[in-house]
Amino acid sequence: MLIERAYVDLPQGEGTAEDGWPWTVPCVRQLVEEGLPFRAPVTFLVGENGSGKSTLAEALAEAFGVDPYGGSAGYKYAGSREPSVLGRAMRFDPTSVGRRMVRGPRTCRRGFFLRAETALEALSRERLSQSPGDMSHGEGFLMAFREKFAQPGLYVMDEPEAALSFTSCLELVGLMSDLGSGGAQIICATHSPLLTALPGAAIVEVGDHGMRQAQWAELGLVDHWRRYLKDPQAYLRHVLPG
Repeated sequence: MLIERAYVDLPQGEGTAEDGWPWTVPCVRQLVEEGLPFRAPVTFLVGENGSGKSTLAEALAEAFGVDPYGGSAGYKYAGSREPSVLGRAMRFDPTSVGRRMVRGPRTCRRGFFLRAETALEALSRERLSQSPGDMSHGEGFLMAFREKFAQPGLYVMDEPEAALSFTSCLELVGLMSDLGSGGAQIICATHSPLLTALPGAAIVEVGDHGMRQAQWAELGLVDHWRRYLKDPQAYLRHVLPG
C-alpha cells in the first residue's frame, strides 16, 4: 500500500456547508472532519448515484497528481480541465513505501485514473500496443488494465464495469488481486456486486450518512441484485406499464 489515510487541508473557516458544493455532500463533510483511512490494498467506494463516491475518487486521483480527465500518473496532459477544489485540498498520509511517490516529484508517481466516460479518449493519448479506436469499448478497457496496470502504484477507477461483460469483470477482479498483492493500491468507485466480492478488499459505503465500512453481504446493491435475479417481476412491475 502507498496511502494509509486521505484528509482535507483547508484554511480555518473554509470548506463549510455554507460554501456550497462539494462541502455539502455528506461523505465530503465526513472526510473534512475525520479523514478516510485505508485498511486494505483494494478499497471499493459504493453508493447510489449522487452519493459522492465519484467525487471522492476523482479528488483522490487529482491529489496524487493524475490528470482529472484520466490517464497515467507522472505527467499532465495539455487539457483545459483544472483540479477540483476538493482535489486541490486533498492530502495523504503515505506509508513508508509510498512516501517517495506521494511527496516526491510528479515523475516519481506511478498509477492510472480510469473514468468510464472519458476512458477511450484518455487511452488514445497513452502508449499502448493497439489503438483503442480499433476495438470495442470493453476491449479498450481491458487493454488498459493489462498494459497500464502493471506495476506498484495508485490505481483509481470510477465505474470500470460500465463497459465490461461478466467475464471481463472477473478478469478485472483477478488483476486487482494481483496488483494488491504486488504492492499497488486500488481505489474503485463501483455499482458492481461482482467486483466488490474480491476477498480481502475494504468496502466503504457512501450515502446520506456519510461514509462507513461495510461487509459485502450487507450492501444494499448486493441485496437488490440477489432479489432481482430471483424474481425480476417484483421490481419490473413498479416501472413497466401494467
